[in-house]
Amino acid sequence: MQSQFISFAIGDDQYGVDIMAVREIKGWADITHLPRQPEYVRGVLNLRGAIVPIVDLRCRLGEGLTETTPLHIVIIVQVNGRQVGLIGDRVLDIVSVDASQIQPVPRTAQGASTDFLSGLVSLDNTMIALIDLPNLLSVQEVDAAASGAKN
Repeated sequence: MQSQFISFAIGDDQYGVDIMAVREIKGWADITHLPRQPEYVRGVLNLRGAIVPIVDLRCRLGEGLTETTPLHIVIIVQVNGRQVGLIGDRVLDIVSVDASQIQPVPRTAQGASTDFLSGLVSLDNTMIALIDLPNLLSVQEVDAAASGAKN
């Protein structure tokens, strides 16, 4: 069975998200910062009337905050019925792989950032880490960011 992912870069690393979860890809736009959010929730974006929390994947993966520029992208994904934006450096490709090509993520440390990864795909000497969207953000965090914008 084939799986399709949109691959994107964060620094020198490549990540992928399930193409079926992707709603759109936008250029970087100013976002509204909210108080009392986890550091990796950079703020919210008004997307045609919907308040969408924006997650800094670099920060969520423990690599510090992204210094955003107009060249950065926001991948809008659907997670547990909610839209969330993910900051990436640039979109790379649409990747089709056979499910058998997806390798498990080696478990090294409990609670490490590997909890956000669902698998690894090796293509042409490149490793793509697949983002496990439901584990990236808890429903409570998405709800808190969305409701924090309404107050």
